[in-house]
Amino acid sequence: MDRPPGLRTCLYDTARLEAVIDGMARQAAGLFSGREPLAVVGVLRRGAPLADRIADAMVRRYGMPAPLRLDLKVKRYADDLCLLHPETELREDPSQAALDLRGYGLLVVDDVLFTGHSLLRVVAHLAERQPAVIRVAALVDRGAAQLPVRADVTGVRLDIAPADIIECNVPPYETDFRIELLQPERGR
Repeated sequence: MDRPPGLRTCLYDTARLEAVIDGMARQAAGLFSGREPLAVVGVLRRGAPLADRIADAMVRRYGMPAPLRLDLKVKRYADDLCLLHPETELREDPSQAALDLRGYGLLVVDDVLFTGHSLLRVVAHLAERQPAVIRVAALVDRGAAQLPVRADVTGVRLDIAPADIIECNVPPYETDFRIELLQPERGR
């Protein structure tokens, strides 16, 4: 996949992000009582491997029971932030759609909280399944939400220029785990 051209600056490398993930797992573990079963829902693409990392740390470091892992395919923007789907496309694996989530604690994990449209679509979809609670974790909050949505767990908040892009590079989709600031090439 071609990445949009422009100047890239690494803001967080793998070592720093491992500490961020651990902090997110600690925050997330504190949000759930342990009385309800837990499901960690990754927003595909990059939210899914982040969900795996956070769920693993919640179990390994904070003694949480192994959660159910689910993924939702959600698409609104292209990598260059061009709007692809004004209605925010959401697809769910049919085998996961059949699961009864009544009474579950849900942790939704995404890479970047941008305008909030995708997150609102995900939360509305999951709320129909009658969970006990829905919490949201975002690796990066851009501070640009246009809707009354927020992340309960935030790795980092990066207030950047509106035309700039936050790129979360997350294995297996990219080689290195890092957050980059992309300043797109501007027309001359």
